[in-house]
Amino acid sequence: MDSILDALQEGRLFELPENDKDHALQFLAHIIEAFPQIPTGTDIVGNVMAREKSMNTALGKRWACPHARVEFEEDLMCVVGWSPTGIDYGAPDGVPVSIIVMYLVPSNQRNHYLREISTLAKVLKSSPEIDKLSTIKELNDVRNYLLDLISVSKETAGPDARARMIRLQAKAAMATQPVPELSNLIIEPVSIIAGVGIKPFALTQNLELMNFIETTPGLTERIETDGKYQNGLWRIIRRSATAYQGGRTIFDCIALMPASTGQR
Repeated sequence: MDSILDALQEGRLFELPENDKDHALQFLAHIIEAFPQIPTGTDIVGNVMAREKSMNTALGKRWACPHARVEFEEDLMCVVGWSPTGIDYGAPDGVPVSIIVMYLVPSNQRNHYLREISTLAKVLKSSPEIDKLSTIKELNDVRNYLLDLISVSKETAGPDARARMIRLQAKAAMATQPVPELSNLIIEPVSIIAGVGIKPFALTQNLELMNFIETTPGLTERIETDGKYQNGLWRIIRRSATAYQGGRTIFDCIALMPASTGQR
């Protein structure tokens, strides 16, 4: 389960904004597509959705592990999504899924991936910590729950892994940001207000992002119809939309950009 530990260490744990299976998968796949290591044009979303149609990836015990296989060489990576309410995933045990671990499986990491999934399946079957998942209400508690599971897996029994988990537990205790920052991405929460006859405007602490959203023609239309917008620099992903009187809508989004191309 070292990839899950890496994901926690690098801030790749997210609260899922909706309890819809397709939307959750698309949300996590868009985040993987935004990784700087991913070649431009790699269709992680299409890869994941096509594979899910052919085989349900729920493991039971409130867990699911979808994945995208790609033909380039890279590290095995994953992102982790948590649904507070649970997602009707069609799991074999009929229980809603709370944790979705989405893997990127490069061609040189397929054996590594199989070993990790095998270890995870054993932990889900035997660990007494599993039953705690249904009672968790906060993202930091999810992080600690995952650390507890990792600690009982054989792959992370060494002193280095234990030290990493101790650091993560200390970091989690001090965490205050609602949206974690990935180590290799700038990630910003942003609300976009749009409507008939008004110019879209953005609510964000990032001035560059605000100017980009408010001056890019057609951006809000793409957010509404496609759920995302990308121009090669910023990738903006819709998490939810709320309609108001007068034809106005607030889009709750996250915006991602490789840290090497932006400023903090």
